[in-house]
Amino acid sequence: QVQLVESGGGLVQPGGSLRLSCAASGSIISTYDMGWYRQAPGKQRELVARIWTTGSTDYADSVKGRFTISRDNAKMTIVLQMNNLKPEDAATYYCALWTAAFGSADYWGQGTQVTVSS
Repeated sequence: QVQLVESGGGLVQPGGSLRLSCAASGSIISTYDMGWYRQAPGKQRELVARIWTTGSTDYADSVKGRFTISRDNAKMTIVLQMNNLKPEDAATYYCALWTAAFGSADYWGQGTQVTVSS
């Protein structure tokens, strides 16, 4: 059973930075794609970033150039570095893991709250 635990959320001013981490247990993450979703109140959950087993990355257009996803397979961790945060980035961020290349994520973390406000 895979478990994903996020950390690093909080309150930041517009233009600031946050670093989210997701620690995985129960499986070898190097064999799986992982990523981050977010969901703001009243909005659908959206994919923010995904990192493939090859190391390739995909980003939502709204975060390109500001967010960077990375993975440390030895530490079973992925990180989302978020820079130049905007109020519209405020949401609950969820770590996700896919066991297949296509389709929905199969495992989710409990979420970490990101608030962007002055």
